[in-house]
Amino acid sequence: MTRYYDLVLGLIPLALGGIAALLTVFGFTLTTAVLPASFVAVGLIGHAMFVNGPVDDARPAADDGGFQPAD
Repeated sequence: MTRYYDLVLGLIPLALGGIAALLTVFGFTLTTAVLPASFVAVGLIGHAMFVNGPVDDARPAADDGGFQPAD
């Protein structure tokens, strides 16, 4: 089953190469086309890290026998 992070890892090179290739077809030079394509790739990485970041679902229960807060 494909999860969100699998899709992000697949979209990063696809966005970088696809957008750069598309912009070169429209007449931009390759060095100019890579810049907006890289912004999209970095945006995907930023979204995966900060907006929909990985979280640990295993939270300890309140009475798990461990240390208790001192308040």
